[in-house]
This record gives sequence, structure tokens and C-alpha cells, in this order.
Amino acid sequence: MDSTRDIIQYIRRNRVSTTEVTDAMGKTGEIRGLNPIVPDQHKVGPVRCIFAAHNSNYTVHEQIREVEEGEVVIVFSYNCEGRAILGDLVARFIIMYKGAEALVVNGAVRDAARLHRERYPIWASEITPLGCYNTPVDPFPETIEEELRCKYEGGIAVCDAGGVVVIPPNQVNASFMEK
Repeated sequence: MDSTRDIIQYIRRNRVSTTEVTDAMGKTGEIRGLNPIVPDQHKVGPVRCIFAAHNSNYTVHEQIREVEEGEVVIVFSYNCEGRAILGDLVARFIIMYKGAEALVVNGAVRDAARLHRERYPIWASEITPLGCYNTPVDPFPETIEEELRCKYEGGIAVCDAGGVVVIPPNQVNASFMEK
């Protein structure tokens, strides 16, 4: 049995909400403060973590090359001072060309009108016209990145009008299906 595939298929087929998933996990799993750009979407898939830091999205451009079809890409930002990590061009690449199921930005996005018009499945914590720079900078703090990867990669993200919930990797198993 492939627990990841089975859980994703079950959630997708039955449109299991973020509320129901958090209930199954004892009221946990939410990544706080994320809202959909287009609210009437329901997406689910395995998590891919990407990192941006210090007002630069330079490393995002490198990391998105590794995105695989069907993944929910979660971008974590550090010290980006409210600047948008990405906008229409990067979102289009991730969703249209790489085939990501959804894009979650724990930070700001820009080009909101275009993202909404294209109905991209994006959840973000902020919207701003002010973008990051695309220059090399110091990396995302290594210990925080490691913690986030352990917590989310290998997990399953569920995204809907209620926000974003991640089933942690250690709960992606047959017993989760029973919950």
C-alpha cells in the first residue's frame, strides 16, 4: 500500500476540507496566516519545500527546477521584510510548466490581479507590489531550514478556502486513513 498516494486520492475524491484534516489530527497541522488568491479551489499533494531569505528570491529560481508534477510547493521566507517572494512569472513556471498542484507562499506575492485572473492555485500570507531582488545573498538559516524540512517534506498539504494544512510525514500511514 502506498499511503501517500492513497491519502491524496481519498482527500481529492471526497474533497476532504482543511477543517476535517485538522480535526483528524487533533486540531493541528495548520500553517497559520495563509489565504487563497482564488478562494474556491481545493488542492492536495505531497510537499516540496523551497526557501527564500534576506530580500532575495535568487535561491527560489534555483530550487524550482526540482519541482515535480503534482507537488504542493511551499515557499518559506526569512527576513524578506514584506517583499514579494514571487509573482506571475515564477508562479506560471511552477504551476504551468512544472505541473505543481498548488503553490503556498509563507510570505508575500505580487501581481495579484494576474494571479487571480489566471486562477492560479496559490495561498499566501501577504500581497504587495514590492518584490524581492534576484541577487545572491546569505542562505536561509540552516537550522530553521532543517526543522521545516523535517516537519513538512514527505508530508501531504491540503489547501482550500480555509487555508493550508499539512499532514506531517510521520502521520502519512494507513492509520491516518482510519481517522
